Amino acid sequence: MKITSVEPIFADIFLFVRITTDKGIVGYGECGTWGHYDAAAAAIQRFGRFLEGQDPTTIERHWNVMLRANHYTGAAINGAVSAIDMALWDIKGKALGVPVHELLGGRMRDRVRLYAWVKGRSADEFVEQALLRKEQGFTAIGHLNPLMDDADSVHYRSHASQMQAGAELVERVRKAVGLEVDICLELHRRLSVPEAITLARLVEPSLPLFYEDPVKPASIPAMARVAEKIAIPIATGERFINIQQFQELLDTRAAEYLRVSVGVCGGITAAKKIAAMAEASDALIAPHNPVGPIGLAACLQINAVIPNFAIQEYPLGTPHIDQRTGLAGEDMLVDFPKAEGGFLAIPDGPGLGVELRPGFEEKFPRRERPIQNIKMRAHFDGSVVDH
Repeated sequence: MKITSVEPIFADIFLFVRITTDKGIVGYGECGTWGHYDAAAAAIQRFGRFLEGQDPTTIERHWNVMLRANHYTGAAINGAVSAIDMALWDIKGKALGVPVHELLGGRMRDRVRLYAWVKGRSADEFVEQALLRKEQGFTAIGHLNPLMDDADSVHYRSHASQMQAGAELVERVRKAVGLEVDICLELHRRLSVPEAITLARLVEPSLPLFYEDPVKPASIPAMARVAEKIAIPIATGERFINIQQFQELLDTRAAEYLRVSVGVCGGITAAKKIAAMAEASDALIAPHNPVGPIGLAACLQINAVIPNFAIQEYPLGTPHIDQRTGLAGEDMLVDFPKAEGGFLAIPDGPGLGVELRPGFEEKFPRRERPIQNIKMRAHFDGSVVDH
């Protein structure tokens, strides 16, 4: 079996890759570096010229060549590698008639626990969403930002008022859902080290499951300083592009939950390596997935086989994502599993276990995210605050 074509495909806000073989087997993958899709698509095309004529089943070799042969890597490059890697695993599973998790050692669980997004611009909205998720059967909620500010607001609150308001919001949500629902906090890198420590100590009585990206994750030592001073486990890693960054997290004890983004870190091949590294340190895996359906399908295959899986992000509640990931309404996929009781079943079909609908790229034409439309939060003094 040989690869005959490698194509980047834009559909709505997503970037997929389609790899076709001379045996008629087609594999799909998804790029997770959504801020740099055009660069990633160019990298997919370049790697495609190398892959054409090659055996698609020698995945580890192809993964190493793509990451090691051209001196430089980065988000766009690694996003391209991630998408191609998923598609190669999809092909291999389909060729052998087995799901990817069988190729990774066989599944050790039948379903994965989810945390569903909650969003809001007021404490009342957050509480309403949290109660809705509980009613829908979810045992965990996340993407909950205690600060509630968004890109349209000018950022200014006194330190004391900001910290107190954040703690009160988390407390209200906890009282609303009780102890039967776990709460995952998402700070979006918006705090300094002192602010992150202060807020964590204030919300500790509400028993959050984890405290995600309180400071900029590019500074692992800064994250480690926060982790050392607080009792809530830190979650981070969604922006990390290689296994070495995750090893540094483990070495510095900067996080207990690794937010592996399969569309960014190097695909299924890298995610399996990272999970094994984390297992050796008794750290947990909570895969990141705010993007599309193929990325989520790849997460499910990995989650099926790793002993240290904790919980899966499930981007429910955002219409532009819901409609296109099989979560609600018309979607891009054929027969994607639906959440039941806060869990998703592991697909048993060959490869990634999902199929994109014929003609999906025509039905969902590309919707770009032009750079001029990016909104950064403005500080009251005119500077830029992390988004």
